[in-house]
Order: sequence, then structure tokens, then C-alpha cells
Amino acid sequence: MLIYLLSDSTVFFYVVLYGFVYMLFIRDLEKRIVETEMELTLAKSQGYLKGQRQQTASSDRRLLAVIGVYTGFGSHLKRNVFRGSWMPRGDALKKLEERGVVIRFVLGRSPNRGDSLDRNIDNENRSTKDFLILENHEEAQEELPKKAKIFFSTAVKNWDADFYVKVDDSIDIDLEGLIKLLEHRRGQDGAYIGCMKSGDVISEEGKPWYEPDWWKFGDEKSYFRHASGSLVILSKNLAQYININSVSLKTYAYDDTSIGSWMMGIQSTYIDDSRLCCGSTTQDMLCSLA
Repeated sequence: MLIYLLSDSTVFFYVVLYGFVYMLFIRDLEKRIVETEMELTLAKSQGYLKGQRQQTASSDRRLLAVIGVYTGFGSHLKRNVFRGSWMPRGDALKKLEERGVVIRFVLGRSPNRGDSLDRNIDNENRSTKDFLILENHEEAQEELPKKAKIFFSTAVKNWDADFYVKVDDSIDIDLEGLIKLLEHRRGQDGAYIGCMKSGDVISEEGKPWYEPDWWKFGDEKSYFRHASGSLVILSKNLAQYININSVSLKTYAYDDTSIGSWMMGIQSTYIDDSRLCCGSTTQDMLCSLA
């Protein structure tokens, strides 16, 4: 009723005013969307989301490290050897966790989910309670790069720690020495620690270490610097970066070169520690070939 009492010029004025206010609202909304997208991009590049708080499995105190030991379905005897040597078990494993260090054997699921392979691992885990089972990963040799992504993503979601460590089951660890190294590096964001190496990219299909994406590495066919896959250490924000961006992270033929490629594009600090070159025979080594 009121609009009919207004003159045509007054109605026109309100229409223009409304349109102007609406235009300002849309511009402000677009600006906020752009700013939010920029903040999210920055947060992803730093390896974490603003205000995100990771929960620990057992307490609010941040752990020193989560150590994941890669294992396979046929490695039962090897796991028992580790449990009897450098890796604690039972009450000793719990006491180690009270010191801030979690160790788990890391394994995916069988291609035939629920078969005897899966059941045997579930039974072993009920007895030892020292597995991290990657439910969304199908265990296979050619899937190791994907296993690295899922391991770091799962570990950083399950435990709040300063470091996340990937260990092959082909090496033995000086556990106390490794703990001292991590304690020394505690508080260092962006730490990518290991035995740094490079090497030739194998382009001939059928040869050992063949890289299907060899053509991406240029005419020299040489891998970028990366930590040897036997033992890789990432600080928390780098593990978070993998978790947040896992869908878009490219994998190559091997897990160590894949991890190295993820570290190249962000603000990571490469720490080359010769004590982590497990094939070496020097006296101060923190690991050795099993």
C-alpha cells in the first residue's frame, strides 16, 4: 500500500538505492570469499589449518614421535625378531609411550579384504597391540608410495606428535640414539630429516628401479635430492601438509622419491644426517641393515 503513496521519482530513488546497496553487499561478499581462499591456501602451504587442533590417542600432552615400521603379511617372524631386539613390547611398549614415543607396525589390508591374511593380522594385533592398520590402503609392493601418504595422514590424525617417522623393516634401529636426535630437533618446524641422496632415473622398462614417469625428470634423468626410504622423519606441520593435500599429491614409482617431491614445493628444511644412512658401517650410526 505504501509504495502507491510515493511519487515515481521517489520509487526510482529507492530502487536505485537498493541496487547500489545490493551491489556493495555482493562486492564485499566476493572480497571475503577471495580473502578466505587466500587464507586457506596459505594454511595448506604451511601444513596446517588455522585453529585446527590435533587430538592425541591417550592424553593432551604432545608426543615426541610416532614411529611407523612398515611390515607385510608374510613378515611375522621378522616382527618377532624386532620385538625381541630394538622394539619394546608389552609393558615396555606402554612405558615408552609414557616417555612420548609411539611405535607401531604399519600395514594395509589384503586385496581380498577379510581373508585369512587380514584375520591373522587382526589376531596378532589383539595379542600384541602394536599395529597401525591402514583400513583404506590395499597392501601391495607397487602401492608403497600411496602407503606413505596414508601412513603420515593417519598418524597425524591419530596422534599429536612433534615428529612422524617412517621406518622400513629391513633395518635395525638404535632407538635411544634416535630419540636423542629427535629431542635435539624438537621445536623445529618444517624439518625433513634423513640420509639425503640423489641418483639416476631408470627409464628402461623391465630394469630394477624403473620409473614410469622418467621423462618428467629432464634430459639428465637424475632424481632430486631426497631422504632415503629406509628412514624418513617429518616434523608435524609437514605430516599435516600431506594429510590436508593427500588427494592432489602426485606419487612416483617409489615412496622416498614421492615424499621428496612433496617436500620440494613447500618451506621444508632439509636435514642430511649421515647417522641415518643405514648401509654405512661407521660407529655412530643410528640404524643398520637387518
